[in-house]
Amino acid sequence: MSDEEARQSGASSQAGAVTVSDVQELMRRKEEIEAQIKANYDMLESQKGIGMNEPLVDCEGYPRSDVDLYQVRTARHNIICLQNDHKAVMKQVEEALHQLHARDKEKQARDMAEAHKEAMNRKLDQSESQGPPQAFAKVNSISPGSPASIAGLQVDDEIVEFGSVNTQNFQSLHNIGSVVQHSEGKPLNVTVIRSGEKHQLRLVPTRWAGKGLLGCNIIPLQR
Repeated sequence: MSDEEARQSGASSQAGAVTVSDVQELMRRKEEIEAQIKANYDMLESQKGIGMNEPLVDCEGYPRSDVDLYQVRTARHNIICLQNDHKAVMKQVEEALHQLHARDKEKQARDMAEAHKEAMNRKLDQSESQGPPQAFAKVNSISPGSPASIAGLQVDDEIVEFGSVNTQNFQSLHNIGSVVQHSEGKPLNVTVIRSGEKHQLRLVPTRWAGKGLLGCNIIPLQR
């Protein structure tokens, strides 16, 4: 399909899109047909309640003289035609409501996607405006062969994240000590700044030949 055909198809689709006004017009038409059907049934009722199926001849096979045969036949014919029209209009109403509902769902999905995108952009803008994360502690010394050494920590690494501890919730080294005690044998995500670059490490607090579960000395930074 060419670009011109695509534009024409899109324009045709928009032109043929069902609106609320279209549905209201269909409902008005439906009520109008229902009123006409009732009027014709009332006509049959006025003819001695003859209805749609009662015979129009007497017991001897002659046309009945107690009813207006022309009016009865006309009313019956009108009712059949109007019932067909009513069925067609109801089908149009159903299809129109389905289209409106589908379009509303598409619009809701687009709105949610746009809202999510906007939220992510705001989060990104806030992250950029805050600049690089600030370190709250520094590695002062490391024992060879210790869990800290095995994880790749180095002296002078500045810690910006230690498990669940970060710049926002860090208060003292007791925070780090508590995380270590509750994470023995479990890997911790540790983020450090080394020579201006961020490094992600996995540190597993473990009992080893030396003291403690880390084998390193961490000191807080002045903030």
